[in-house]
Amino acid sequence: MRDTIRNILNDDKIVLHPLQHSSTHAEPIIIERAENVWLYSITGEKILDAFSGMWNVNIGYGNKEMAQVAYDQMCKIAYGSNFSGSSTLPQINLAKKLSGYGYKKLKTTFFTSGGSEANESAFKTAQYYWKRKGKSGKSKFICLEGAYHGMTMAAASATGIPKFWTMFDKVPGFIHIPNPYSYRFAGEIKPNETVGQAAARIFEEIILKEGADSIAAFIAEPVQGSGGGIIPPDDYYPLIRKICDKHEILLIADEIVTGFGRTGKMFALENWGIEPDICSFAKGVTSGYIPLGGIQISDEINEVIQNAPAEDAWLHGFTYSGHAAACAVALKNIEIIERENLLVNATNMGAKLTTLLKGLLERECVGEIRSIGLLITVEFIENKTSREKSFEIAMEMYKQCLKRGVRVRALGNNVTLAPPYIINEDNVDFIAKVFIEALDECQGK
Repeated sequence: MRDTIRNILNDDKIVLHPLQHSSTHAEPIIIERAENVWLYSITGEKILDAFSGMWNVNIGYGNKEMAQVAYDQMCKIAYGSNFSGSSTLPQINLAKKLSGYGYKKLKTTFFTSGGSEANESAFKTAQYYWKRKGKSGKSKFICLEGAYHGMTMAAASATGIPKFWTMFDKVPGFIHIPNPYSYRFAGEIKPNETVGQAAARIFEEIILKEGADSIAAFIAEPVQGSGGGIIPPDDYYPLIRKICDKHEILLIADEIVTGFGRTGKMFALENWGIEPDICSFAKGVTSGYIPLGGIQISDEINEVIQNAPAEDAWLHGFTYSGHAAACAVALKNIEIIERENLLVNATNMGAKLTTLLKGLLERECVGEIRSIGLLITVEFIENKTSREKSFEIAMEMYKQCLKRGVRVRALGNNVTLAPPYIINEDNVDFIAKVFIEALDECQGK
């Protein structure tokens, strides 16, 4: 049936999909509609989306308030240029809402269409800032291994997953260091050091090796998403913030996955009590109902931009920066998250799901379960002695969960669960039941 429908639609002939390869598109799932946390395929499957689309459908599917506000705004003006010299009310109103919303010292917002554009904007803004400060040599970026920052040229160069570099040339100036991955830390740990201290020390050693006068910024996801749901030790980001301040290096928080509540806080660095100089966001700002992203910048960076002479203007922008309908939808999305106390529900449901899965740690093939807010990752290994990664189990878990009506995400040898914030206890029980049954199948029980 699925092959017949695929042939009728001729999807693989007319659409070039993200991360396209014929082997991964042999049996595509074609979604016809969605409601709440459920996806309904054209072939009749009902699937609980335990990955929120692509980490982004945080308030669930089919929300009529979101559709209505988009309709109303499109009837007024769907798009208006927001290039310097003009603006639209939705952009202004959303910028007002976001001013100091997550991080108090980040009051100014530049809007993009998505996350890759947001990180590109962050890189260009960091270099611009230092040039305006008379330190044009500060142009490099320190990034983490395992990081994912997007697919445009600079964003992909910042991404610390080597397979994304295979078929293109990286942009020079992006340096990768070990991430604070406690279960598999790749760097040297000195006596009496924690993993967080060791990772931060390596960061400072690279700064000294390269020269602080050559480093524009450090960029990191507060919790690494595609890298495997890596949650840093509690001492890591406070140390990173101190090192950045010491060496005059901007701290860019890539909150494209974690922003707007995924970790139980509106923005993830709140979990460690620090603020970045630039924050990239996308995905959850509209819960995927319409594309939108952006960066927020500190007052100091904004002042440098605003006070520039004409010949040094911040010449950066996109046609769809501050898209009117997208900004109106974002405002409604944030209102719904606040009104429905969805961060509280996300925290509670994340804790419940983690508890239900905790028993899997007794299995020889489960190395670690990492959990923060409503982001839970199970790492699969060959055995606890070798800790050798099991990519095969992770991929089979994806298939077996989908077969039973739950969509998860296999990321290397990890399987991640990040369902919409609106999930209820019955949904959580179903996810856990399917996950355990799928693992039983994988182990031949």
